[in-house]
Amino acid sequence: MEVIVDRIEGDYAIVEIEKGNISNLPLELVPNVKEGDIVTITINKGKTEDRKKTIEKLMNSVFE
Repeated sequence: MEVIVDRIEGDYAIVEIEKGNISNLPLELVPNVKEGDIVTITINKGKTEDRKKTIEKLMNSVFE
């Protein structure tokens, strides 16, 4: 998904998402972003799966 930075207000980038909807994006997630920038938001399925496996191993070691 791509969002367009409309403006910066305080600690947030106000972004336009699909169909003209507006949302707040914390600046700590997108340092150095400026008005007019396009930000791409993606899900890293590979890292998500690795993390799930790590947590599962930790849980199994605790409950064994």
